[in-house]
Amino acid sequence: MNTSTTGDVTRAEYCVIACAEAWRDDGEILASPMGAVPSAGARLARLTFAPDLLLTDGEATLVGPGGEAEGWLPYRRHLALVTGGRRHVMMGASQIDRFGNQNISCIGDWHRPSRQLLGVRGAPVNTLNNPVSYWIPRHSPRVFVERVDMICGIGYDSARAAGASATRFHRIPRVVSDLGVFDFATPDRSMRLASLHPGVTVEAVREATGFPLTIPDDVPYTRDPSPAELALIREVVDPARTRDREVRA
Repeated sequence: MNTSTTGDVTRAEYCVIACAEAWRDDGEILASPMGAVPSAGARLARLTFAPDLLLTDGEATLVGPGGEAEGWLPYRRHLALVTGGRRHVMMGASQIDRFGNQNISCIGDWHRPSRQLLGVRGAPVNTLNNPVSYWIPRHSPRVFVERVDMICGIGYDSARAAGASATRFHRIPRVVSDLGVFDFATPDRSMRLASLHPGVTVEAVREATGFPLTIPDDVPYTRDPSPAELALIREVVDPARTRDREVRA
């Protein structure tokens, strides 16, 4: 297992780095991060290794990493980017299972749920038309479940069962949690532990996950930020430290 060399990097900053890496090599594509840590990651990626990345204020303006207006993006154009696959969104998940099915709608039986959540919203369209990654700030067996109570975002098994029209553009590049990074680079497209954040053990990930993970013999650590990246996170991208509100110390 690799070792970390940057002793003063916080867990939240490793999560920012892991989220930023989701957009590496995406080219000129719209990043849609949901949450403080993914937003910091997208801005960091734009400032460093992904200069062609497009960012939006969530309304009608394309913005730069500092929030400065760079162009106009009306909602109809935004939808065209979604349906044309020219967006990579990083969503949250109240539940996610081993094949990447995501639930943000309800907990319990759909007819009589014990808890009502956001609703399905745009998750099916997102997952069937453009790449979708996930950010989970609290990794636990309540979130990483054997089977989601309701499928909102489409996982690999569900897309496969639906046929070619569902699998054509379906892709889940990564899942980032406060414990590590996960992907679906397995023969059956089930979840695999791709890297651990420094200070986290494989056993801790196993205990916090409600299904058996594929775990390689040699699990690397999430990469360290460079000194320049760390300075950008702390001084430019997120000087207010909103990242610390999402990730436990």
